[in-house]
Amino acid sequence: MNDRQNPYDPYRQEQPQIIGYDAYGQPVYQQQGQQYDQQPQQDTQSQQGYGYDPYAGTQPQYDPYAGQPTQQTPQGYGYDDGGYGTYGYDTGRQPAVDDTAQQWNAPQAPQAPAAAPATAPPVPEPRREPEPAADAAVPGQRRGDRDYGTEQFSFIEEPDEDSEDVIDWLKFTESRSERREEARRRGHNRMVALIVVVALVVVGGAGYLWFAGKIPGVSSQDERNASATGPQKRDVIVVHLHNTKKGGTSTALLVDNVTTKQGTTILLPNSLAVASDDGSTTTLGKSVDDDGSTGTREAIDTLLGTSITGTWRLDTPYLENLVELVGNIEVDTDTDVPDTKKGASPLVSKGEAQTLSGPMAVAYATYRGPGEAETKQLTRFGQVMRSVLRKMSEDPKAATVTVETLAQILDPSLPEQDLGASLAKLAGHAKVGDYKTELLPVQADGTLTDEATEKVVKDILGGAVKAPEQGAAVRVGVKNAHGDPNATSAARIQLVNGGYSFVDSGKADTEATSEILYATAEDKAKAEEIAKTLGLPTTSVKKGKPAANADVSVILGQNYEIPTQSTS
Repeated sequence: MNDRQNPYDPYRQEQPQIIGYDAYGQPVYQQQGQQYDQQPQQDTQSQQGYGYDPYAGTQPQYDPYAGQPTQQTPQGYGYDDGGYGTYGYDTGRQPAVDDTAQQWNAPQAPQAPAAAPATAPPVPEPRREPEPAADAAVPGQRRGDRDYGTEQFSFIEEPDEDSEDVIDWLKFTESRSERREEARRRGHNRMVALIVVVALVVVGGAGYLWFAGKIPGVSSQDERNASATGPQKRDVIVVHLHNTKKGGTSTALLVDNVTTKQGTTILLPNSLAVASDDGSTTTLGKSVDDDGSTGTREAIDTLLGTSITGTWRLDTPYLENLVELVGNIEVDTDTDVPDTKKGASPLVSKGEAQTLSGPMAVAYATYRGPGEAETKQLTRFGQVMRSVLRKMSEDPKAATVTVETLAQILDPSLPEQDLGASLAKLAGHAKVGDYKTELLPVQADGTLTDEATEKVVKDILGGAVKAPEQGAAVRVGVKNAHGDPNATSAARIQLVNGGYSFVDSGKADTEATSEILYATAEDKAKAEEIAKTLGLPTTSVKKGKPAANADVSVILGQNYEIPTQSTS
């Protein structure tokens, strides 16, 4: 076989010599130290006709005992000149061939040779001792650059099962390493995700504890509420929404508590009883239409004991433009608002987080369904105002630009810069959730209830009525316990004529005697003067808790005498 790992070099010195061929055509080499003195014998099988020498046609005969090889006449392949003749052939005596000098080219398709003529064997010459071979090549080697056909060899390359096993083992070890690496990678990712989750839980828990006020040393909501009992600063503006298409108004107070950082919208029903310019009692709705912004603002101040810095008249077209400027709003609507066109789908649909454009916001804020109370429509107006504030900018300059873009004529009491600054502060509260909407509850006659006085007037608008400014009239709250409805109007005329501000505190159960309550020693003298103005004895003056929206409270009992001229 041809060993490709150690190729045979025919030009190497001292190579083994070929002394003949065996029955299969393979060369026979001379062994080291052995002499060959026999004449090659004829192969019996070759004489039988199925063996042939494919190299006999071109190779010279080599005599290992002669000095030079003798050239043998080429032999044919057994074909007659005239036809196809005998098909068998005789190899005769196989000559020795020197494979070190000429290239061994195997024929591609052997043909049957003709019988070779008998020749006399050459006379052997005296033998010469072969020189010792150095680094003899392995027998059977051939030059690697020779071209052989696979049909000349007795072996065929077959797949090696061991190599396939090795490949399978390499694939197994590689896939196993990849699985281990992937498992490590997944474990690392899980660990990172776990750390992130734990960090989020810790941060969220700390935030909740901080918000709940359960962290020691951190101010809690209780501490924040406790600070509200002290002196507080509030900025209050009143908003009147005028429906230019259907008529009517809606009023609300926008309160910014600077101390507690809380914003509130207080909705005022139109049925709220307020004092008019002449001291008579009227409703808030009529006051807005008749007395205008200044008279209504003063009447609300007197009634609620607050200090309103300015009035913002907001007509429905300007509300529509404002909603468009802030980029629409989202409102949790409580009803469907029908379209003005017959057969059309509702302009506003009921549902949570409904996106309202300018016209939709105006329609929802002014809608009052059949049979609905006024408070329903007022509540929708409050929802729209809060949503608008949430979309306003917290920057006073940017908010002022938005107000200026409306191009509306504002009340002199509230210039554009002041309005923009107030809206920016309220927007800051609304964005973080420190904002609420409260409805001022009133009785059927328009007077305030005790609940309204305590919750809204006291807690939201100041906790306690401020002392009147120097020269300002004393606010007197009158509650009718006389049994005669005319007693309230009679007392109002007497107090207004006496220079006092009248505050209608509603009605109470019938009492036999009247009471005049004051809070501080400084108000005792004022209370005695009020008793004289109403014709009541000074013994009815007592220290107690007056109404939150009044300096002095008067409870008219049956001992109060109604002047005859006041009843006419």
